[in-house]
Amino acid sequence: MAVGPDPFAAMTAFNRFGLGARPGDLAAAAGDPRGFLLEELHAPGSGRIEPGDLIASPQALQMFFADQQQQRIAREAAAMAAVAPMPAANAMAEPAMAGKPVEGKPKPAEPPAEQKIFRAEAMARFKAQLDASCGFVERLVAFWSNHFAVSVAKGQFIRVTAGAFEREAIRPHVLGKFSQLLIAAESHPAMIFFLDNQRSIGPGSRAGRFDAKGLNENLAREILELHTLGVGGGYSQEDVTALARIITGWSFAEAGGETGEPGSFFFKTNWHEPGAQTLLGKTYAQEGRAQGDAALLDLARRPATARHVASKLARHFIADDPPADVVDALTKTFLDSDGDLGVVCAALIAHDRAWSAPATKIRTPSEFVAAAMRATGFALSEPGQALGLLNALGMPLWQPAGPNGYPDTVAAWASPEQMKLRLDASWQMAQRARDVGSPLSVLDTASGLAASRETREALQHAESRQQALALLLMSPEFQRR
Repeated sequence: MAVGPDPFAAMTAFNRFGLGARPGDLAAAAGDPRGFLLEELHAPGSGRIEPGDLIASPQALQMFFADQQQQRIAREAAAMAAVAPMPAANAMAEPAMAGKPVEGKPKPAEPPAEQKIFRAEAMARFKAQLDASCGFVERLVAFWSNHFAVSVAKGQFIRVTAGAFEREAIRPHVLGKFSQLLIAAESHPAMIFFLDNQRSIGPGSRAGRFDAKGLNENLAREILELHTLGVGGGYSQEDVTALARIITGWSFAEAGGETGEPGSFFFKTNWHEPGAQTLLGKTYAQEGRAQGDAALLDLARRPATARHVASKLARHFIADDPPADVVDALTKTFLDSDGDLGVVCAALIAHDRAWSAPATKIRTPSEFVAAAMRATGFALSEPGQALGLLNALGMPLWQPAGPNGYPDTVAAWASPEQMKLRLDASWQMAQRARDVGSPLSVLDTASGLAASRETREALQHAESRQQALALLLMSPEFQRR
């Protein structure tokens, strides 16, 4: 059912579901806000980023492996030089060289490969957010990327793969079947490394009989607790151990290349726990990787998973305490459609409560920065400024504190300290937004007729254009969604 010409519904489409309006966007959506969102959902290739100059995970990891090898060689050479006696001829020559002037300026060091890869992936993500018609699909990408969180705080391995993980494992499946999204995320080298599954050895496997490292349950535990069933989803410690055994062998090819293209997924047969395994009362007798695929497919179809996903979606888009009727409707749609996320999202858009519920949520720092750039028409030429703002606001890109991702509650992002950081960030952005016209025109872009009288008056009485823009970015219409 179309909402009809409604400035408030158009703003809801861009704020609650999207990433904020750009000039002209509100008028385009006002006639049929729900249809506007559905059009973005059904657009060919929606959510995907074409690789272009971006490189795939295996190539990124091969650069990382090569860099590690060079550093190892350099360390060994330095260690050998430290213990080796200095030849007499060199010892004589050294003092003469010490005073030799350096000709010209030193050549700037080339940025490390991992830095170039990370910035290229970040730029692609920011550009996709700015170019999106509404930003609903980009919000879904960020939602699922946070649901299947990896963190660059783990080290360079994740820093070179975090962007590719989102682009390769998340984006192609945000509007497809949850089961395929689940398998793609759990089998990606970034997730395997982040949760240490490359170290997990089946105790009864050929490798396990000669190695004391044993089983690592990190990935299995997070699959059950965070990615599928959720806390209270009816699993036990025995199920965690069973799933850990089922996915032993899920790893990636190392630098040597003996097991496949370095950096690509590789199933280590010798590390896989042999025999049938029982998970949540069902026995899986498949051999090799097929055992893990079958278990994940079943987990993706469980009612507890459907409710966990439905609750998180409703909490993200509507309220910290999501309306029970919306959660019930999304859970039923998830189960009826075999976890078709595009159908579930369409059901969310169709639910009247999703449009009528008060705007109690606050934009996350990532959403706030994207919305500010969209409203002011910010010409992003490099990712540094946006990355810096996200760091300052406490939400550095692809760097949550743990596998549970960034929090998705008002309390987490609306504290007095957070508001102070947002005010500082708003002032910075207002100072740099020099070609955006009057602040009132930006307010019309972002909120249209839904802008409050109080906000308009505050902008009109501001002491400077920069102050007015900063007030606009801090206004309830801009912060709430």
